[in-house]
Amino acid sequence: MTVEGDQGGATPWFLAGGGEMGRRMRAFDWAATPISGPETWPEGLRTLVALMLDSRHGMFIAWGPSLIWMCNDAFMPILADKGPGALGAPTAQVWADAWPTVGPLFDQVLRGEAQRFEDLPVPLVRDGETVEAFFNFSYNPVRDGSGTVGGVYGVVTETTDKVRAISALGSQREQFARLFDQAPSFMAMLSGPEHRIDLANPAYMKLVGHRPVLGLTVEQALPEAVAQGFVGLLDRVYQTGEAFVASNAEIGLQHEPGGPIDQRRLDFVYQPIRDADGQVSGIFLEGVDVTERAVLEQRRLALVELGDRIRDFEDPDELAFAAAEILGRTLNVSRAGYGVIDKQAETITIARDWNAPGIQSLAGVLQFRDYGTYIEDLKAGRTVVIEDAHLDPRSADTAAALKAISAQAFVNMPVTEAGDFVALLYLNHAEARPWSEEELALVREVADRTRAATERRRVETELRNLAATLEEQVEARTAELRQNEEALRQAQKMEAVGQLTGGLAHDFNNLLAAVSGNLELLEMRLRDGRLNGLGRYIDNAQGAARRAAALTQRLLAFSRRQTLDPRPTDVNRLIGGMEDLIRRSVGPDIEVEIVGAAGLWAARIDPSQLENSLLNLCINARDAMAPDGGRITIETANTWLDQRAAAERDLLPGQYLSICITDTGSGMTPEVIARAFDPFFTTKPLGEGTGLGLSMVYGFARQSGGQVRIYSEVGQGTTMCLYLPRFHGEAEVVRGPEMEAPGHGDGETVLVIDDEPAIRALIVEVLRDSGYRPLEAADGPEGLKILATGARVDLLITDVGLPGGMNGRQVADAARVDRPDLKVLFITGYAENAAVGNGHLAPGMEVMTKPFAMAALGNRIRDLIERQRG
Repeated sequence: MTVEGDQGGATPWFLAGGGEMGRRMRAFDWAATPISGPETWPEGLRTLVALMLDSRHGMFIAWGPSLIWMCNDAFMPILADKGPGALGAPTAQVWADAWPTVGPLFDQVLRGEAQRFEDLPVPLVRDGETVEAFFNFSYNPVRDGSGTVGGVYGVVTETTDKVRAISALGSQREQFARLFDQAPSFMAMLSGPEHRIDLANPAYMKLVGHRPVLGLTVEQALPEAVAQGFVGLLDRVYQTGEAFVASNAEIGLQHEPGGPIDQRRLDFVYQPIRDADGQVSGIFLEGVDVTERAVLEQRRLALVELGDRIRDFEDPDELAFAAAEILGRTLNVSRAGYGVIDKQAETITIARDWNAPGIQSLAGVLQFRDYGTYIEDLKAGRTVVIEDAHLDPRSADTAAALKAISAQAFVNMPVTEAGDFVALLYLNHAEARPWSEEELALVREVADRTRAATERRRVETELRNLAATLEEQVEARTAELRQNEEALRQAQKMEAVGQLTGGLAHDFNNLLAAVSGNLELLEMRLRDGRLNGLGRYIDNAQGAARRAAALTQRLLAFSRRQTLDPRPTDVNRLIGGMEDLIRRSVGPDIEVEIVGAAGLWAARIDPSQLENSLLNLCINARDAMAPDGGRITIETANTWLDQRAAAERDLLPGQYLSICITDTGSGMTPEVIARAFDPFFTTKPLGEGTGLGLSMVYGFARQSGGQVRIYSEVGQGTTMCLYLPRFHGEAEVVRGPEMEAPGHGDGETVLVIDDEPAIRALIVEVLRDSGYRPLEAADGPEGLKILATGARVDLLITDVGLPGGMNGRQVADAARVDRPDLKVLFITGYAENAAVGNGHLAPGMEVMTKPFAMAALGNRIRDLIERQRG
């Protein structure tokens, strides 16, 4: 029988169906294969081919001596990437990767033995990698017309996905079983309304004392749980289908049937389990034993409360009672309290008692003999633990005594001791049972802390009493030291005065001799009418007066009571202007080198005082290099002082400019450096120095917010460095001495207040000669009367130190109440800082220090009045 073929020719009936594989088999050139064309195939093969092509199950046929391969569409997914070249090829070639596994099976089928396997693993190459695939299949022999087996017919289903899924599920089950067994929390599976225990992990078995519980109901396995209500909870969960969660629940469990009940604390959950229909079929139980955690929390809270009591306690008895109360509540004992042991009277007095209803007094005094053999431990301060007071064999008297205060299991712990007394902390259970290590540890810690706190308070009290006594002793000793210190200060003062008078008397006598001698010569020449050369005597007298003024300035600088006139100053320019003076002062044997830093910062200092300081340091350097001479180097620099460098120089961190004078002289020893700034200290021969030069330099530097330091080695020379704070701004031009003629006024009124008539007369004469109208007063009250008249006053000139109960600053302040714009010029011989505001003058006020040149006074008056006009 034939049908119309794909190409219009006749097609055998058995190749008529089959979808894609049927089409390919009809178009295949079978004549080129060992099995020839389909028309030669035996009838049985034709029938199987037709069945194969029409089947939806994966089927194949391997026919002939070479087992030529053919299959249907349903088998193509199994072929995968082998499909394109498989049709008409030998089966061993098509399945070369699997042939070691399936080849022997084909041999058995060709011998007439059908084969059937499920989930057979077969190694296959897929996508370039060898993988293990699994198959269900049956291999059956195919016979020709003579009954000879000529091929193999197979039905195949790949089960790889199923096998892997089952394997994965098995692994998950094994993993779950391991987790179930190894879980730190206890777990159990209960089934049915009777709550039969089907599964329980080792943690659950440990909780119930490893009793045989599997297969039993909860009621049968754990009868103690029934009375505590846990079976009722299980019933409710099973009936309602709602989970139950408990936290820190207390439960009593037996470690073995009939054994003692052990109280435990549990966190747990009862979770209902539902079947496929949604009905509750069992309960999953899971939880953790938190007994130790609860005990630790109780212990922590007890110690926190005890710590609060310790901070506030005053009476040791109250603290002992508080400790008993805290322990009684925490350990849930039937009775707690404290007593007192009197070692001399050999008695124990139960002082105070605490129990659940509250505080009660427990009267009674026990004799030592009542405590039997325990009393020696108590007297020695050792803890006594009695597990069963009534059955203890050591002392019947002890049992009777403890029974009298309802004691069963008992703990005695000494907590305080003073002389012959020991406060005794006691606890007892209502029922005799062993004390756990945790309970005893808490008792010991509370007792130790109570004892330590009481001892600390005792020591503090003794220290307070000792401190009070010491304070009296210290006050007496301090008074004695003050007296000695005052006596020493007076002796030092007298010694300093002696040193001062020794040096100053010499200097001032020389200066006074020069002044008086030149004035006498001037007087003699004038009397004789000899007027030639009089200027020489005047210059000599004025020079001596100026040197006397400089010596006074040294004294003021040393006392740090000098009023400075700080101005923004260009230090390099100031030093340059002094160069000739310095060279003349140090003499021709000394080489002077000045190294000025480029871009040197300005400093806000008193220029004249800086000049005096530099000249003083250069003269000291000259003397250090006598008689052979040497070199003086004056060097300026900008300096940043960090925290460490500033601390070394006793300054605040910040920006400073330094002026260093270095000589090549003999240097200083450490002992000399340590005393160099001390007043009246000098290394010069007697009569050649007052010892005030470096004191003046030091006073000027500190008053200016800076510092002076000495760097020296014996035989290597000395460097004296001045550190002055930087001024952020422009420096003023340094002026020379004010020697020009005084300026003239225009009839302005100037009030002069000075208690020295000669000085007042000089100032008034200068004012008249300069075109001003002077008014004068001898003290402050007289000057204020003139101001009170309302007379015109353009400028007030007042001495700082005045008689009459008012100093110059007080007069100026009073005058400015009604005349706030009044200009004031203070003149002073000692520059009392307190009178002019600690060295800081208010706007419109200036100061001049006596002695001063009359021309300088006139110029200062002119400047102040011109500013008044402006």
